Amino acid sequence: MNTRTIALKLQRQPTIEGAGVHLHRVFGFAEVPRFDPFLMLDDFRSDTPEHYRRGFPWHPHRGIETITYVTRGKVEHGDSLGNRGVIASGDVQWMTAGSGIIHQEMPKGDPDGRMHGFQLWANLPAAQKMMAPRYRGIRTEEIPEVVLEDGVTVRVIAGSIGGARGPVDDIVIDPEYFDCLVPAGRTFVHRTQPGYTAFIYVIDGSGITVGEPLENGTLVLLDEGNHLSVSAADRPLRFLLLTGKPLREPVAWRGPIVMNTTDEVELAFREYQAGTFIKHNNT
Repeated sequence: MNTRTIALKLQRQPTIEGAGVHLHRVFGFAEVPRFDPFLMLDDFRSDTPEHYRRGFPWHPHRGIETITYVTRGKVEHGDSLGNRGVIASGDVQWMTAGSGIIHQEMPKGDPDGRMHGFQLWANLPAAQKMMAPRYRGIRTEEIPEVVLEDGVTVRVIAGSIGGARGPVDDIVIDPEYFDCLVPAGRTFVHRTQPGYTAFIYVIDGSGITVGEPLENGTLVLLDEGNHLSVSAADRPLRFLLLTGKPLREPVAWRGPIVMNTTDEVELAFREYQAGTFIKHNNT
């Protein structure tokens, strides 16, 4: 087997987004195109309601997919497709903006004021950037959990492992999205698709991969190879594992709009101001 080595190691950095939400940016605009087809990962774990309760009021997206995974607390969602609901602990929202969607996300936390979760942005190829938007709300009970060799536990959001397949399919970038828990002193080995982008983001515990230490808030982008290996230290290690097929297309990005050219981005903002942004509406 050809083990993936480390191409890049990052630590999350504090930033403020939305109407004043304090969060940590793991990677974003500065790292394009190294994470292709992924664009951004935000870690919005907080135990301080003042840091998140202003939320993300109504705003547009075009040309991307936003994937929100809540691990504690809840987020109230509304959008221009007419979807309304709550993303609660363990739930996932996979929203394909496509030609355009306007939505809001308002974190509410749990009874103890804790709000934990992650939002990933994935790019859409040029041929699908103007596809009809769609919304998928996935409840925690719909996400399979498997126990692998050495007691490694994996929640399977997208992709397949250990005979389980995640509920999210029919995604252009052919992603894997796993929430992995490796017991203390144990090792997780996973075969990956050659040529696909792969990274892990540690969300609890400590460990090691190809000789490099891992801790909470560490992201490791892996180099080419056909498998990866991650070991826990003296306590369990929990991390998100993402893989996906690169698009290898130009990226023009401004705020919540990601297209292939600056002209397309400017057109999107003009349409938003003119009230002609929404091309498909399922209400």
